[in-house]
Amino acid sequence: MLEAILGSTSKERVLIYLYAREKGYAREIARMFKAGLTPIQKQLEALEVANIVYCEPQGRTLVYAFNPRYPFIKELKDLLEKVLSYYPPEEQEALLMARRRPRRQGKPLE
Repeated sequence: MLEAILGSTSKERVLIYLYAREKGYAREIARMFKAGLTPIQKQLEALEVANIVYCEPQGRTLVYAFNPRYPFIKELKDLLEKVLSYYPPEEQEALLMARRRPRRQGKPLE
């Protein structure tokens, strides 16, 4: 939806993911959208250079989040909220589900 404005589907995916989940890393975002890892990494790097997002290392993984000091963060999040409302319900649900760690081995599905 924002591809025409942002110039890239990957950038839209990164921003929507970070808006919905607050944090994320490149491989996790690529898996969510069944996209290539390299385009996602490039967009994360570009957004970091522009100070829209920042990253913090957690072990060997770089975790990205929105930079709260970005001057237009509120407006950007408002736009992303509107865009997310136009996503199909199943995609919205998948984005908003914030499971962070795997289920314990042998634990039954509820």
